Amino acid sequence: MHELSITRNIVSIVEEAAKGRRVKRVAIDVGKLAGVMPDALAFCFDVVAKGTALHGARLDINEIAGRCRCRDCGGEFETASLYQACACGSRRVERIAGEELKIREMEVEEAA
Repeated sequence: MHELSITRNIVSIVEEAAKGRRVKRVAIDVGKLAGVMPDALAFCFDVVAKGTALHGARLDINEIAGRCRCRDCGGEFETASLYQACACGSRRVERIAGEELKIREMEVEEAA
């Protein structure tokens, strides 16, 4: 389960950016084509955050739908698979959304 190591990295990055302040909320974007299970990230988050500046923080996960653009007809379409063909039948597509995995924002307590 690589979600555990991804969660550890998220907690580490946010904790470093918080510079000693307590983190109240973390918002991340996870693309449906990223190969990451949002439920698994959420499950790991509380365990990994324990004993850090993120202990007790809320994790908000924004799932980004997969979108492709056809290189033949120019059409754009939503997809749940990396290998879906365009409605025109072409498989020459470029992924334009859905592979994201990023920390979008964090909310920290004010410094004393």
